[in-house]
Amino acid sequence: MITMSMWWFLTTLAITAFFYSPAYAYDNEPLQDTCVAVNDNQTSVFVNGKTCENPKLATANDFYFSGLNVSRDVYPKFGIAVTVVGVKEMPGLNTLGISTSRADIEPQSLFPFHTHPRGTELVTVLKGTLLVGFFVSDPKNIFKTRLLSKILYPGDVFVFPRGLIHFLYNVGNQKASLFGTYNSQNPGLITIPSSIISSTPRVMDTILAEGFQLNKTLIAELRRKFS
Repeated sequence: MITMSMWWFLTTLAITAFFYSPAYAYDNEPLQDTCVAVNDNQTSVFVNGKTCENPKLATANDFYFSGLNVSRDVYPKFGIAVTVVGVKEMPGLNTLGISTSRADIEPQSLFPFHTHPRGTELVTVLKGTLLVGFFVSDPKNIFKTRLLSKILYPGDVFVFPRGLIHFLYNVGNQKASLFGTYNSQNPGLITIPSSIISSTPRVMDTILAEGFQLNKTLIAELRRKFS
């Protein structure tokens, strides 16, 4: 008997299979059947991504990951837990232009503003109620954006276009869970403002104060919060 959670999972896979067909993939299409990621650059062929293991050495485990059915430990500071399945976790994803993840968000908690520079994200809500949104540029005013947001419920699907800043906020009273799928084996993640405030090397306080229109005392406070 198929449970409700299994039904949502199968639905997600069906949507993903359509959305991330070769016509929609962003990463370069592979030129061979498999390209299992390997770290030995001396004995491998270089491609855009990870280097390839000899296809004769590939096994089923290179194309397998287990664990998306459970939540990982929560980051106490943010109230979120994330499980990523990328090329590092599943070497067989190398050159295939796809990866996935699971996120669990505590009630009244925010998955911080962030962007994926190399991939579009398709999210499917498994449980809970989420307010999600992303920002698009305003051609008439480069200092403003337009917010596109929506309340999502279990079974709802929403897409964040590649490179655009977006967020997910749990507006409900129970934990929210979702799957995120990307048209990149390594979509990247840049959180805002922590990626700016806590960069290495540091951005000068004078530049941050000017950029955020704040005084240096407030910049120092931001550093303490996001370091």
